[in-house]
Amino acid sequence: METMTHNSSYQGVKIALFEPDIPQNTAAIIRTCACLGAKLEIIEPCGFLLSDKRFKRVVMDYMDEKDINFYQSYDEFFKQKQKGRIVLMTTKASIPYTEFKFEKNDTILFGRESAGVPENIHKIVQNRLKIPMENNKRSLNLASSVAIILAECLKQTKWT
Repeated sequence: METMTHNSSYQGVKIALFEPDIPQNTAAIIRTCACLGAKLEIIEPCGFLLSDKRFKRVVMDYMDEKDINFYQSYDEFFKQKQKGRIVLMTTKASIPYTEFKFEKNDTILFGRESAGVPENIHKIVQNRLKIPMENNKRSLNLASSVAIILAECLKQTKWT
């Protein structure tokens, strides 16, 4: 994939995926963002190609690359985000998303399905949140997590 031009004029919640590796999840997230009016940002490399048949089956006709910003690396992503607020969703956080005040131009960062984000990213992102879960449960599906958090962000910033 090539890095797309970054649309800095977009005003609204952005969902960022760090090196996604399951095509069906990414496709479902593209559909969710398209339907709810959020911008999607993908930090490469992805663990699959956009031509993957599993990806295409789920994304259907919701794929519009002009609505997605691709970053060749997390360094490029953080360089572009110097003036914006990044919120990391992680099972390692102590603050539940329900106790956080989202802002209209937040970028909500989700890690890889298989490994989350590297420790150095945990250290540079100030706002780290979790989705509370029952004891002994590791994590929700990434697409489900994005939908939960995006709905809360929109509730707080757009739908009120």
